[in-house]
Amino acid sequence: MILEKLAQSTRLRVEKKKEEAPFETVRRQAEALAQQEREKEGGLTFPFERALAAKGVSFICEVKKASPSKGLIAPDFPWLQIAKEYEAAGASAISVLTEPEYFLGSDRYLQEIARTVTIPVLRKDFTVDAYQIYEAKTLGASAVLLIVSLLSDGELKEFLNIAHSLGLSALVEAHDEQEVRRALAAGARIVGVNNRDLKTFSVDVNNSRRLRSLIPPGVLYVSESGIRTAEDVGQLYHNGTDAVLIGETLMRSPDKAVKLAELKQTCRPKVKICGLTRPCDVAFVNQSRPDYVGFVFARRKRRLDREQARALRALLDPGIVPVGVFVDEDPERIAEYVREGIIDMVQLHGQEDEAYLARLRKLVSCPLIKAFGIAQEADIRRAKESSADYILLDNGPGGTGQRFDWSLLPSLGRPFFLAGGLDCENVAEAAGSGAFALDVSSGVETDGVKDEGKIVEFIRRARA
Repeated sequence: MILEKLAQSTRLRVEKKKEEAPFETVRRQAEALAQQEREKEGGLTFPFERALAAKGVSFICEVKKASPSKGLIAPDFPWLQIAKEYEAAGASAISVLTEPEYFLGSDRYLQEIARTVTIPVLRKDFTVDAYQIYEAKTLGASAVLLIVSLLSDGELKEFLNIAHSLGLSALVEAHDEQEVRRALAAGARIVGVNNRDLKTFSVDVNNSRRLRSLIPPGVLYVSESGIRTAEDVGQLYHNGTDAVLIGETLMRSPDKAVKLAELKQTCRPKVKICGLTRPCDVAFVNQSRPDYVGFVFARRKRRLDREQARALRALLDPGIVPVGVFVDEDPERIAEYVREGIIDMVQLHGQEDEAYLARLRKLVSCPLIKAFGIAQEADIRRAKESSADYILLDNGPGGTGQRFDWSLLPSLGRPFFLAGGLDCENVAEAAGSGAFALDVSSGVETDGVKDEGKIVEFIRRARA
């Protein structure tokens, strides 16, 4: 298997390096650099972790000339210029391949890039010896890669302790549930799930989405490999992924800044304008183009009957998704609205339980949104367990127009709609919450009716 070949090649390389620069010499140099950092900064600062912990999804952009699976990726390889382009385009960190035999990497690439850019640099290599961690520090790296499948539990803990003692972050890479659990047990502060199986080199981007729920709060989560489109990034971001590591997609792009901007665009939340009641409301949204609108069929002040909703749907731009909002409604009645084409999604705001959802799914094939009132951490856990396609988080049942404690949100690891107290003043903060979509109603109204100016401004700020 290629991973075993890589590991064996690396061991031979490290032994040769030890002949040129003995282990103790490299260790003392690395520890001296760490001590200088403590004295200058008042402690070890771990810039790689700080970059990944920033709001939104962080991009680790890779400088890579070749790979075993793809062969030569970049015949023309101005590594320093590539790194500068990444930094100018808004990369959070840079990953540099230093494995020379299969990836055509070099320590020189890492050293020169680390000296030139101001963002943190990850040494991407196959760490099988503590020597490589000390060496990474002397080369200017801010982080190292530890691959779980290459190391024993004892080695993982030892290498993590060495890295952290030097002020180096460690991206601990796993591929399946067992490896994720081993990484966490060893004390990993950053877990990366590789979508590429290093034994077969097959790629499944959904791999890191499936394993996200295993990561506890306080541990950073990275998706690696096979990320090619803005849609890939958007799905990972809305699933609670902190960072993505992207190599080949960027390396093959003739304009890396343009490609990175394209990949970033779906990290912005979608927008739902709920409670439309008038033809002019539809005209407002057709002009400003939210992603969803809500027709309320529950006993609320914005309630529509079937014929009113049918008439509004006929006026709605076909690119905007109409959502029907119900409270403890008979599933058969909901199914009628779907079959008649009045709505394309269903939003449930009552006491609908899992048995109700199962019954409704037998009648409709459209996506289901289940709303949950959030007052404490237990409510978040309850929402996460729902089988609905999406969950909506609000401040109490039925929609109160009041905001709940958004600090509870970081413990969520699945796409969610955020509602309750949203308006033009707090939409920017809400957009940074990681929500899949922002759901607003009274926040874009004046005197109880939809306000075109507020709708336009809310959407503009949400997408800014």
